Amino acid sequence: MTGPASDAAFDAEAAAAEVMAAMLPLADAERAGQARRYLQSDLDFLGVSVPGIRSAVTGTARSRPDPGRDGALAWARALWREPVHERRTAAIEVLRLFTPKLESADLALVEEWIRAAHGWAYVDPLAGDIAGLIALRHARAWPLIDAWAADEDFWVRRSALLTLLPGIRRGRPDRERFERYAIPMLAEKEFFIRKAIGWVLRELSKKDPAYVAAWTRRHLGLLSGVTFTEAVRRLPPEQADPLKALYRTRARR
Repeated sequence: MTGPASDAAFDAEAAAAEVMAAMLPLADAERAGQARRYLQSDLDFLGVSVPGIRSAVTGTARSRPDPGRDGALAWARALWREPVHERRTAAIEVLRLFTPKLESADLALVEEWIRAAHGWAYVDPLAGDIAGLIALRHARAWPLIDAWAADEDFWVRRSALLTLLPGIRRGRPDRERFERYAIPMLAEKEFFIRKAIGWVLRELSKKDPAYVAAWTRRHLGLLSGVTFTEAVRRLPPEQADPLKALYRTRARR
């Protein structure tokens, strides 16, 4: 997205302030309290909805000159710097908006924020909507993402799995990489890892149910309940029902 034609330099701090000015009238104290409790976060909350945050970012982008890659990164950093939920969500929206301009080197910033986030509300869009799209365009991104899959931080490991989603949705699934990431994680007890494996399988099943049914059957004895439930959720009944029966039989043993 580009703003009006202009010779003026992009001012990242002013753009961040404009986003905040657009969000403040939308603040809602009751929503803020609910969101803080739901996300179990110690950040400050204004109580602005995601559509409201997104509108503030896109409106600001339209009113200003094209920031280019460097300007977009500076704008995002200016928003993220303050420990306010809506500012950090807006920072992610800036990266999402300008993802086509980002390069593999920018995964360093994405990783930094994933490590700082410690929560799905930030991790999931950073990984699934931004890092995954960067990797689809820039193959040099994959070695870093491959390292994420073995990281000691489970949010980083979850992120590796979620970067596979854009390729799946665009008809370019990387099944080999999915197996390389997911199989070592099948023994993990962490809910957010188990859910992520199932999420990827669910997305794969929309276009390749035969692969997901076969993969699920092959690893049935290792799948947690949440992984299995997500894996079979979108399978046709003729594929899902036998797997469900087999899973129940194994669970009773």
